[in-house]
Amino acid sequence: MKKILFSFLFMLPIFSIAQQTLTLEDCYVLVKKNYPIAKQMGLIQQKSSYEIDVLNTGKLPKIDINAQATYQSDVIGFPATMPGVQPLNKDQYRTTLDVNQLLYNGGKIDANAKLIEAQTKTQQQQVEVSLYQLKSRINQNYFSVLLLQEKKALLLSKKELLTSKIKEVKSGVQFGAILPSSEQVLEAEIIKINQQLTEIKFDTIKLLNNLSKLTFSEIDTETILIQPILFSNNTNETRPEIAFYDLQKEQLEYSKNLISKSNLPKINAFGQAGYGNPGLNMLDNSFQTFYVVGLKANWNVFDWGKTKTEKKVLDISKNIVSSEKETFELNIKMQLEEQDYEIKKIEQLLLSDAEIILIREKVIKSSDAQLKNGVITTSEYLVEFTNLYEAQTNQKLHEIQLAFAKANYQVTKGN
Repeated sequence: MKKILFSFLFMLPIFSIAQQTLTLEDCYVLVKKNYPIAKQMGLIQQKSSYEIDVLNTGKLPKIDINAQATYQSDVIGFPATMPGVQPLNKDQYRTTLDVNQLLYNGGKIDANAKLIEAQTKTQQQQVEVSLYQLKSRINQNYFSVLLLQEKKALLLSKKELLTSKIKEVKSGVQFGAILPSSEQVLEAEIIKINQQLTEIKFDTIKLLNNLSKLTFSEIDTETILIQPILFSNNTNETRPEIAFYDLQKEQLEYSKNLISKSNLPKINAFGQAGYGNPGLNMLDNSFQTFYVVGLKANWNVFDWGKTKTEKKVLDISKNIVSSEKETFELNIKMQLEEQDYEIKKIEQLLLSDAEIILIREKVIKSSDAQLKNGVITTSEYLVEFTNLYEAQTNQKLHEIQLAFAKANYQVTKGN
């Protein structure tokens, strides 16, 4: 039943705010959806698509139109006049249509496209990492508000009990069983409680404002934050940083593949059609049409070890990424151990909290009877009453701290 309720709240974050309730999962969903950096996911993908489209144009024919008119100081001449052959003009004209078609380049374009896709995944994962890291800030503000809500509830309960106690004291003063100053002591304590409530009010507004800015949602003091009960135990999930390191290594591997393609032979077909004076026949001094077709091959068979060195550089980069990943995993392991110890410590404290409250309740019950009979003063009663309140506050504090520690544990683990 709890799981069903949890899933329902998770799937309706906006609705829950409208109903003046908010869960921790709601905040996670809202920050991932609304935080400005989240917009980069789509932009990065769109940028990648355009870049690949540009790359693929390299597979299409390249068509150029060229035109030129020149005047030169001298031209090819013959030592003697030949029948039917006119001297070349010094002014010459030519217009051509040039077509180049890539036939083979070792798959360099496809390799470049795969590299761009790998870069896109890496950049998008970096955005995921940035969004995930916001969970810690959400936790800090969320559980701080929860703690203030619990303190407020306890203070209001304390104020209500003291108000009731003032009525009893007034009756005791009338019958001479209690000193008149006893009423003033309790009234001063109520004023102190009102001050604490004012502090809580403004601190809550500040923290809710932080949550509103992180989630880009309207969260006001009327919103009730629900203390998390269920935490995922899914061990298959990992931190997004791990995937980021793996994608970096994959990207470097695609870079190596692209470098390998760079040294493969390249074959192009070309054609040229034109109209000019002179044409291809230099002895015909008139405007002519002409064309040329052919194949061109290029192969850099020796690059002085450039490709080999570039691959070594990429291998070193992969080793650097591997060491960063290993360091990150080690730090996470240490952090999880520390948080696990913290959880166990708070759980032990909560066990003793219940015992302390039980004792304090017995003491205050006895003090209440003594105050009515004038055995102790109001100040002495207030000391025991405050001790009970502090014990209850500590219990609530430890409950929130335990939930906070568990939430941080899950975030650190990657769930």
